[in-house]
Amino acid sequence: MSEACRIDVWLWRARFFKTRGLAAAFVESGRVRLTRAGRQTRLDKPSRSVHPGDELLFALGGRLVALRVTALGERRGPADEARALYLELPPPA
Repeated sequence: MSEACRIDVWLWRARFFKTRGLAAAFVESGRVRLTRAGRQTRLDKPSRSVHPGDELLFALGGRLVALRVTALGERRGPADEARALYLELPPPA
């Protein structure tokens, strides 16, 4: 897979965090789980990459967020552009 993006950059572009630094600190705290090809791993470094099709699971603002990465984005754009980068999934029971 040649299309990849750093997880901190992607979370920032998708507007889950106001700054890339906040996104990086969140990932470093070990609170993001990535599922790729049926295998779940806990991300601990902001330099880890995400690809379209990957699934992410994390708690943010008191709610569990489960989503599938659909695009990587080129920039941090408006909210409509950010929402096009992922598909929300029902959180696990």
